[in-house]
Amino acid sequence: MDPGTLKTALKDEKAQLHTLEAVIASMMVVGIIIFTVQATSLTPLTASTANSHIEAQLQTIGQDMMNALSYSPYGHSSDLKNDILNWDGDSYVWSGAEYRATGNQSHSLENSSLAESLDMIAVRRGIAHNVHFTWVNEDGIVLSRRYIYNGDPSNNAVVISKMIHLCEAEIGNATEFRERTGIPSADPDTPSTDFYNIVNVKMTLWRM
Repeated sequence: MDPGTLKTALKDEKAQLHTLEAVIASMMVVGIIIFTVQATSLTPLTASTANSHIEAQLQTIGQDMMNALSYSPYGHSSDLKNDILNWDGDSYVWSGAEYRATGNQSHSLENSSLAESLDMIAVRRGIAHNVHFTWVNEDGIVLSRRYIYNGDPSNNAVVISKMIHLCEAEIGNATEFRERTGIPSADPDTPSTDFYNIVNVKMTLWRM
């Protein structure tokens, strides 16, 4: 065999070897992918892990919102406290554009920092949400009323709450405030203490 033919044969053999190596490598990659997909197929454990991840995200979002809204600079009430003080006692539902009163669809929720935060953070991310105000009356009975309501939560819902202390001086006209919100003075016999009541703001978040 002449040198030229030998050289060509060697090149062809090398090319075949490279092709064979490429085929083997491709088969190995495909095999690894198939094995990985089978090993991580959708099982109850995988779904549970995904739900836990979603719940952790919602918990973080809700906690950050509550912490920001409950912050009060020196000498000023927090935004969350102002929302309670300004509450008209009605329940509101997201209409697709704003929060509207359940009893009067022409009445929208205004001057609410909590509603504005939920609009910017929850609504735009497709996160359903409810907010309830809970307190204890003079007889020690726990009462709760809806502030924002958007339906029954799903199984992966999380609940974040924040206690807000109300003072007599902040309430102003206690009679008018109670008639409007239903929140009474927890100890009406000792108004000199300046303690009015504690409202637990409970926010529930879940994915649609």
